[in-house]
Amino acid sequence: DLVKIHKNLTQDINDSIVNKNDQNLYQIFINYKQRLVIYGQYCSQVEIAISCLDNISKTKEDVKLKLEECSKRANNGKFTLRDLLVVPMQRVLKYHLLLQELVKHTTDPMEKANLKLALDAMKDLAQYVNEVKRDNETLREIRQFQLSIENLNHSLLQYGRPQGDGEIRITTLDKRARQDRHIFLFDLAVIVCKRRGDNYEMKEIIDLQKYKITNNPTTDKENKKWSYGFYLIHIQGENGLEVYCKTKDLKKKWLEQFQMALSNIRPDYADTSFHEFKMHTFSRVTSCKVCQMLLRGTFYQGYLCSKCGAGAHKECLGRLDNCGRANSGASSFISLVSMVSVHSQYSQKGLPKMQVIRNYNGIPQPATQDGPPLHIQIGDTIELIRGDAHSLFWQGRNLTTGELGFFPSDAVKPSPFFVILHYRFAGAMERLQAESELINRVNSTYLVRHRTKESGEYAISIKYNNEVKHIKILTRDGFFHIAENRKFKTLMELVEYYKHHSLKEGFRSLDTTLQLPHAFSGNPLGITVLSPKVIGIAIARYDFCARDMRELSLLKGDVVKIYTKMSANGWWRGEVNGRVGWFPSTYVEED
Repeated sequence: DLVKIHKNLTQDINDSIVNKNDQNLYQIFINYKQRLVIYGQYCSQVEIAISCLDNISKTKEDVKLKLEECSKRANNGKFTLRDLLVVPMQRVLKYHLLLQELVKHTTDPMEKANLKLALDAMKDLAQYVNEVKRDNETLREIRQFQLSIENLNHSLLQYGRPQGDGEIRITTLDKRARQDRHIFLFDLAVIVCKRRGDNYEMKEIIDLQKYKITNNPTTDKENKKWSYGFYLIHIQGENGLEVYCKTKDLKKKWLEQFQMALSNIRPDYADTSFHEFKMHTFSRVTSCKVCQMLLRGTFYQGYLCSKCGAGAHKECLGRLDNCGRANSGASSFISLVSMVSVHSQYSQKGLPKMQVIRNYNGIPQPATQDGPPLHIQIGDTIELIRGDAHSLFWQGRNLTTGELGFFPSDAVKPSPFFVILHYRFAGAMERLQAESELINRVNSTYLVRHRTKESGEYAISIKYNNEVKHIKILTRDGFFHIAENRKFKTLMELVEYYKHHSLKEGFRSLDTTLQLPHAFSGNPLGITVLSPKVIGIAIARYDFCARDMRELSLLKGDVVKIYTKMSANGWWRGEVNGRVGWFPSTYVEED
């Protein structure tokens, strides 16, 4: 199929160049977008094919020799079959880059505009291919969960994407005894299990479509382990559940993950304009009714209206006219309500939080080059985005109002949680400096530092057996880890885990936990905002709505600071207005 498509594509491009003076070149790429989605399936299986080829070559000498013979005959041994398997994937993911260069060097306004249409089509294709690959990785993760859960008689795939898993304590609201459980949270359900060694026994499946989540702030006052709770309330009044978490931080994490799952089940505007949208797995490649871009991936790619059959992205649901008629004339319009809901729904859990100790109403004004003042009142919580101990004004977001701006640095104090958290991080620091900071400390004193030579990467330095050891924190597809079998969604989670579990999980010679965070002096408030290096600035060309806590929601026109482009699946990590996360690279245009 790929060969057939490419023969036709080559013929059409040649015909355009030879007979039509390139005038319809842009249209060829637009026309072929739907046919080229077959690459999604090919690219998602490349790694498996290479692994299979490697195994055959190891176990069957005759096949290995024949492959080498064919390679020599075809290209003097320059490329092996293993090398060539990757080429189609590399090529299809370069079409939008080649068109980008054509756009850059085209001066005629009409030709430039037409080429931009072709560029959008190939960017959309590249994102679709990357999402098919990404979804296949998610499917493998779900299958691993499936294999580890005993007494589970049906597929986990029906419950959507995994949002997280971990230990909790759970009780019904009629106050039966709390039970230790391990839960697997998906978009549509919670799989409640009991741990049995390395496996789990399924006890209950909670259908999240029938529940809402409510915080229980009174439990936070107990200030002891396993006392931090929230409620799962049954919508129809049946007996609900109370979930207890080990720490306040874990409670916050679970609340955010449950809220994300519920926002995927019941997104804003799901029933607006008489529509009835629900999460749906589209068996065929489908384009969004609003923006005409492809619905990404292989399962639960978007939302389907059960009445009119329209498919749409989560971020596009608020832009449809009455059921059955897409509002094409106003497809770029976003209501103020939509803008507020996307921007204020999440605060970035990795940013420091401050407590307001005096009111500030904009006088005195911050410097004009800084930006607008942020009005704050005693009792507000501020998420600190930028500031240092010597600045009169800091930038932050008021979590009470959702507003962003500048405020006097002496009008706030660190929240108690952040004071503890700060001492774990040392900011940008070389190995030698870390060694000099730790060598005179007691064993098991540690710090987490930003590796200055590798932009966006981190390391743990720890004193062990009277020597300072360094552990590189690896990042891949939005996860942090030091051992392949144990991955974390945030750096904070990784540090918290290894405070209670030995580092020998990743390094046999390091049998210690992270016991004593190194405290830095010389900073009046003890604040160092850990800001990764900005490697570029981009403008969001389309809306994007996050599907889990690792992702970053975008609105068209957002200015995005890019922190890393290292993901293999076409996702970049960056920041918008203090929110940090992963986003599709094809949804932005570098400035």
